[in-house]
Amino acid sequence: MMNEGQLGFISVIVNTFSQPIKQWRNTESDIVDELFLEAFGDFLKLHHSLSVAYLDKTRFEAALERILKSINRKAERPKSQTHRGHDITVDGKRWSLKTQGDKTIKEGSLFISKFMELGGGQWGDTDIQDIAGLRDQFLNHLKGYDRIFQLRYFHSSPTETSPEKHRYELVEIPKALLEEAEHGTLDWSPKSRTRPRCAYCTVIDNQKSLKFRLYFDGGGERKLQIKNLQKALCVVHASWEF
Repeated sequence: MMNEGQLGFISVIVNTFSQPIKQWRNTESDIVDELFLEAFGDFLKLHHSLSVAYLDKTRFEAALERILKSINRKAERPKSQTHRGHDITVDGKRWSLKTQGDKTIKEGSLFISKFMELGGGQWGDTDIQDIAGLRDQFLNHLKGYDRIFQLRYFHSSPTETSPEKHRYELVEIPKALLEEAEHGTLDWSPKSRTRPRCAYCTVIDNQKSLKFRLYFDGGGERKLQIKNLQKALCVVHASWEF
């Protein structure tokens, strides 16, 4: 016999699944079919019935593995929690998974706050060739992935006339696009006050329009960020709004 608290919990879950959801998938997607679209949408609704925070990277990885397996796809995460390479293997392909859901998220461009750590290699303050070496670390790191995805979250607070809204989109970043950093322009960050000094690798198209920038953060973590990556150059596989 269930107690009142347990019955109330079940009621919340049942009510969650009955809530309407607006979902869309790219019909050319080889990742998102109708089964995946519906299953992942149900998971997102359930997540927000139990949490005020957006679906973070760890939970995204776990949800993706479970959902793919439920629709008879081969999916497996690395056994080690300290694994520094790909996040999940799907049908024999190594996937890197990222998330973004901060308040500064932009509709038309992607930001990855920590693509990888930059713990090794020469990194001084004056020789820009040191940054070329760090860029080589990035390019070598890319060899460990076959595909790269970001789950993006947009939040709208409730008002007197509309309820709270949650919107997610699954975007694939072409690996070939990031590999264009090999021919990007290297320069020091003019505002950097850290030691080692922060720097950029800027990638533009033939019309001098920005494609993306690598940001070599010389702060405490010594990490590589990806900034201003134009979403128009990526593939949106699906979106969910509820």
